Amino acid sequence: MASSLSVFRGSPATARIAQEKLLEDFQRDSHPDKVCLARREYVGEDGQPIVIPLIQKIKQQIATDPTLLPEYLPPLGMSEFSIRASQLALGRDSRAILENRVFGVQAVGSSGAVRLGAELLKGCYCTNSSWDGHILLSSPCDELLAGIFEAACFAVVKRYRYWNPGSCKVHVEEIIEDLETAPEESVVVLYTSGHSPTGVDLSQDEWKSVAEVMVKRRLLPFFLLPAQGLCSRDVDQDSWGLRYCVSLGMEVLCAQSFSHNFSLYGERVAHLLCVVKENAALVTVQSQVEKIVHTLWSRPPVEGARVVTTVLSNPAHMVEWLEGLKGTVERCMLMKERLREKLRLLGSPGSWEQLIKSGGLYCCIGLSDQQVEFLLKQRHVYLLRGGCFNVSAINSGNLDYVAESLHLTLTTQP
Repeated sequence: MASSLSVFRGSPATARIAQEKLLEDFQRDSHPDKVCLARREYVGEDGQPIVIPLIQKIKQQIATDPTLLPEYLPPLGMSEFSIRASQLALGRDSRAILENRVFGVQAVGSSGAVRLGAELLKGCYCTNSSWDGHILLSSPCDELLAGIFEAACFAVVKRYRYWNPGSCKVHVEEIIEDLETAPEESVVVLYTSGHSPTGVDLSQDEWKSVAEVMVKRRLLPFFLLPAQGLCSRDVDQDSWGLRYCVSLGMEVLCAQSFSHNFSLYGERVAHLLCVVKENAALVTVQSQVEKIVHTLWSRPPVEGARVVTTVLSNPAHMVEWLEGLKGTVERCMLMKERLREKLRLLGSPGSWEQLIKSGGLYCCIGLSDQQVEFLLKQRHVYLLRGGCFNVSAINSGNLDYVAESLHLTLTTQP
């Protein structure tokens, strides 16, 4: 006789991820003029995720190559992939690479790379009884980040002020003030470029000021590099903050994602990069990481890593890939300029300079919750809290409607 008891009865429902709920609501919306500005992918003029011809060609070559066997990768992933990914992030002439102080491991998606880094920190740092385990995230940031560190059992996940919605700018003075008062050895999560969801990044001078505080307060930077090459059109510029901190001799972690810049959304290709002070620590780090990987995903998928490695190890492919990135960035820049001009002609309040100054996938225009709700309910325009939206989702077909909707919102809603 089956038991009537259920271990799942009475289990509490968890809060939905806001961005996922928006996307589901958009799919159910039958309004003919609906516009989704909350997607996570870079999309083209047709509203579909961008497909880079070079990547498609390499995928086909890999699929038909009889020498590539369907074997499991080692737990740490493809070694050549890690070498190339590390060089892309730090530069081939990085002193840390030349001194063999860099360790990398293939991860399953950017969230997997962050979780792996969190587990590594917990294992290494928590052996130090003086460490309080503080994680500092920017405000705002991707809403998934706090949950990842909490799932790794970090007791204290706090926020530092990053973006000021009134001025639509980064106020570096507030960042420095919050880092100055953070407990020593806190982990500070920083976007190297392409800050999500604002699209506003630190300048080189601002990076120097932030790095100075981190060195003084013995803070550990945990960098996020979600779309290298798709922010400034320059892969070196997009990783400048990371490279500068490494040049100061700081230990760092960096979660790299290859979803956006290689159009590999379904393959979940990512990399966790670790720079240590002394070469002797690499063996310990590797053993810790390998043990953690076995408990998370055992072995990473292979195809996406092969695609990235093929591109990064071939100079001709690199040139073609970089040209493709520039095309994507230039299209986003053009759409932002056209949107700004439309708003200017409509007489919308504000200067809209933040549209032009933002980089990467997202831009934030500082809307109130009421204004965002008005856009959603009355205009069927879906965007994130604060007026943050996916720049690439604006195209020739919806530009006028988006501009008119924003103008109506700004002139009728407080």
